[in-house]
Amino acid sequence: MKGDEMIELDEKDRLLVAALRSDSRQSLVALAKRSGLSRSAVHERLRRLESKNVIAGYTVRLGTEALDPGVRALVAVSFQQGKNCDHIVPHISGIPQVVSCWSLAGATDLMLLVECGSNGDLDVIRRQIVTIPGVATAQTHVALRTHFDRRGG
Repeated sequence: MKGDEMIELDEKDRLLVAALRSDSRQSLVALAKRSGLSRSAVHERLRRLESKNVIAGYTVRLGTEALDPGVRALVAVSFQQGKNCDHIVPHISGIPQVVSCWSLAGATDLMLLVECGSNGDLDVIRRQIVTIPGVATAQTHVALRTHFDRRGG
């Protein structure tokens, strides 16, 4: 959302968002049946939710084996005194294997999700991260197995 603009979601909006999270390919007719709204009302609500950035896009979710990166790791990054995201994130965004980057409250400043082909690749990426000016520490946690993943619906 832009600025301080807040959007209130009513029960029908939440129902539509939940339905799209479970299957973003549903037709307007299917969403209308599921929500008890007319097709045109669903269309108008979706346009409003998109314009307010409640719905930021529709995507395809690949099967777990489709593009298995080989190695997934979380990297907990702490900054040097006086440094912040403005100093660090532009460098991290240039590393394509860092697929997500979250700011955190607490001792860790950033949490990175890294996906790469091998432990050797992960070591190279980790070395890139620790040499970024302003990074104090980078603690790497390799994921052994995914029990479930609810991202993307």
